[in-house]
Amino acid sequence: MFDAETKETLLDVNNIEVIYNHVILVLKGVSLTVPKGGITALLGGNGAGKTTTLKAISNLLASERGEVTKGAITYQGQDITALDPAALVRRGVIQVMEGRHCFEHLTVEENLLTGAYTRRDGTAAIKRDLEMVYDYFPRLRERRKSQAGYTSGGEQQMTAMGRALMSRPQMILLDEPSMGLAPQLVEQIFQIVKAVNEGEGVTFLLAEQNTNVALRFAHQGYILENGRVVMEGPAAQLRENPDVKEFYLGMSDAGRKSFRDVRSYRRRKRWLA
Repeated sequence: MFDAETKETLLDVNNIEVIYNHVILVLKGVSLTVPKGGITALLGGNGAGKTTTLKAISNLLASERGEVTKGAITYQGQDITALDPAALVRRGVIQVMEGRHCFEHLTVEENLLTGAYTRRDGTAAIKRDLEMVYDYFPRLRERRKSQAGYTSGGEQQMTAMGRALMSRPQMILLDEPSMGLAPQLVEQIFQIVKAVNEGEGVTFLLAEQNTNVALRFAHQGYILENGRVVMEGPAAQLRENPDVKEFYLGMSDAGRKSFRDVRSYRRRKRWLA
């Protein structure tokens, strides 16, 4: 049983504020901790601030005219708020972007090998890790010579995740892994996340709208609404929380709720009062 309270804190986001174009306030005092070796889920609807939080951590906001204006982000006890994104990659933090973002003109295997670009431990080690990736993603072994742009959405998501693994990360920031995928593929992707977490010790912070699936595989979770953390705790407790069940999972003690009932509940959530 994973116990977040007894684990070393790998990442600490402390009361950060993010502003775009010097005027648009997107994150409003977001704080969260990610324990080493765990799976932490960042949950919420579209526009809640999940992707912005991940980009604040990986220092990719500048390309979108965004910046962290308050608070601090520490990784392994060191402030990384102003760190160059490439330097953060070398420290072992990799982001898998929303939308899969493969190099479409390269083969699946060439895509995977681009993930090892910053490594300096030799060809033999890279080949071993390539086989490791194929063990976790057998479908990629079958498609290794196929051009990535002609593979399915699920295969492209696997390629993006496998490319991240090829960098030998300590932590992966995984943005909306279920987006656009069939339910069976979503389940498969999360099973692989769990296997990589347990088998390789990789820490995951994943942003996800599919609260039901995410809370089944995560160890702890944070729920964002309008750029603020409104609820947090162990995933098992969040799954049983009446507010989470009724609004985010569409369930109540009386059973599954209709879409109309869920919409009505949205207007009376206690934390938005």
